[in-house]
Amino acid sequence: MAEIDWRPQKNSIVSLHQQIIAYMKAKIQQGEWTIGMKLPSQRDLARQFQVNRSTIITALEELAADGLIEAKVGSGTRVINNTWSLLAATPPPDWIHYVKSSIHQPNISIIQEINKAETDPRFIRLGTGELAPSLLPKKQMEQTFQFSDLQSLSLGYTEPKGSLALRQAVSTYLQSKGIHASSESILIVSGGLQALQLLSLGLVKRGSTIFHETPSYLNSIHAFQSAGMNLFGLPLDEEGITYHAISRLKKQRKGGLLYTIPNFHNPTGILMSDKRRQELLQISQMESLPIIEDDVYGDLWLDSPPPRPLKALDTQGNILYIGSMSKSLSPGLRIGWIVGPEPVIEHLADIKMQTDYGSSTLSQFVVEKWLSSGMYVDYLKEIKAELRLKRDFTLALLTTYFSDLATWNTPQGGFYIWLKLKQNHSSRKLFDLALKKGILLNPGIVYDKTDDQHLRISYSYASMDELERGLITLAQVIKREAKGRFY
Repeated sequence: MAEIDWRPQKNSIVSLHQQIIAYMKAKIQQGEWTIGMKLPSQRDLARQFQVNRSTIITALEELAADGLIEAKVGSGTRVINNTWSLLAATPPPDWIHYVKSSIHQPNISIIQEINKAETDPRFIRLGTGELAPSLLPKKQMEQTFQFSDLQSLSLGYTEPKGSLALRQAVSTYLQSKGIHASSESILIVSGGLQALQLLSLGLVKRGSTIFHETPSYLNSIHAFQSAGMNLFGLPLDEEGITYHAISRLKKQRKGGLLYTIPNFHNPTGILMSDKRRQELLQISQMESLPIIEDDVYGDLWLDSPPPRPLKALDTQGNILYIGSMSKSLSPGLRIGWIVGPEPVIEHLADIKMQTDYGSSTLSQFVVEKWLSSGMYVDYLKEIKAELRLKRDFTLALLTTYFSDLATWNTPQGGFYIWLKLKQNHSSRKLFDLALKKGILLNPGIVYDKTDDQHLRISYSYASMDELERGLITLAQVIKREAKGRFY
């Protein structure tokens, strides 16, 4: 359940445990805490309510005596009734059953913990894959709404594919990458994640196999799994995803398509070579295997421009290309795009209209102005200079504090350093130990459930000071864990 933001009033004439009872009863009676829902532990409730554990025990005992909750050894305390169900001839709906029956799978527990901890400013976020708030262009954004042609801003719905002005601006921008796509072959979406959700709903049959790199970002979300598809990982080498087994595996596993992040891969940071891109496109054409090219990090090269996208090499319409502003400009804008054959784009646009009736017109207006005015290109120069400094600073810290603990790559762009621990460690245990020390990590098991030896270190979010304090503390945690001194 979500963190509780209510606290009892300690200067009230009503006792603390009675205030807590009233609060919890209201939650249960109003249906916010449903029958079957598990309550936090006594210790956790005491922390959230900021009271002694004995106060919580007294409150829970009264609620149990009223027949509203029940505690069982080994399974915790759950809501079993509300006051209406005690009076009704038939019980109210069991919403927990409905939630568990949902076709969309929940995040694995560690991702839920990460999402929760990311809202707590006390943690140093060493794994967060987004730009730090201090790097976001707040002042320039204010200027966007001072354009003389503000009358072009529409507050109504856009056409199914998105704002024509934005699609034209995206089309022009993509030409700088070697991608020639008309506005008709571009669909505006609410970020890269929605692009994947639309593709999972609109293109592949249930039971089909999605090939991807392993480790993979796809393992941290459930878009394709919830649509009834199977994920199958292909190994990575220094040039990118390996492709030699694709022909055989496609026949064996009813392969539907291949998903890849060729530019500054999430989580490894690997940059796919130009040679590998051409080989991958060739096997795609030979096997009639569509490829989803996720290029949300492509603009964030730090040393030299990456090879041309797969889509720029595509002459047969085999590639569906995903771009986004979430990593480079602002995660809050929630604007991205899919480029592909017009029949595919038309179909996905129809699905999108059935789900949200179009992305935010305000966000589309902002992105179009940034692209068409040249502000985006100028901003990229500034942000890449900042990221280059932070990457090099992080690499220097790793050299100083982790040389005997781990090995790592030097990313040429994006956000991530893929840290491989030298000794056998449980990355889940390290996650828990680091969390106690105020350090939030993204362990390898998020991206490959069998990977207990890697950590995804991000230099994009934490400040320089936080990177230094966080990595020094993490090194200490790893050394103590290796010696068996858990604390």
